[in-house]
Amino acid sequence: MDTTREKFAVDDAESVAVRAITFLTEDEDRIRRFLDLTGLTPSGLEVAAARRDFLRAVLEHLLADESLLMTFAANAALNPATVRQAHRILDSGGSEGC
Repeated sequence: MDTTREKFAVDDAESVAVRAITFLTEDEDRIRRFLDLTGLTPSGLEVAAARRDFLRAVLEHLLADESLLMTFAANAALNPATVRQAHRILDSGGSEGC
């Protein structure tokens, strides 16, 4: 297994998730809905963002809402498939290559 390639894959997936968190926080309605669904508080968001399982959950949140996913992908200049791939990588613990 090429651990360098795997590391880059995980780093890239985490980067997509961090961009998704930023996207959610840029709109009051989006972040409020996310916080309501997760039970997090705004102050808990920063702490949670350091956990891979949370990053995976953020991407899962986007994937559960096609309109939100498409808006994020367009805003971030990403293909929606990239978001799905990032979710798979984080869901697999980083064992899936790019």
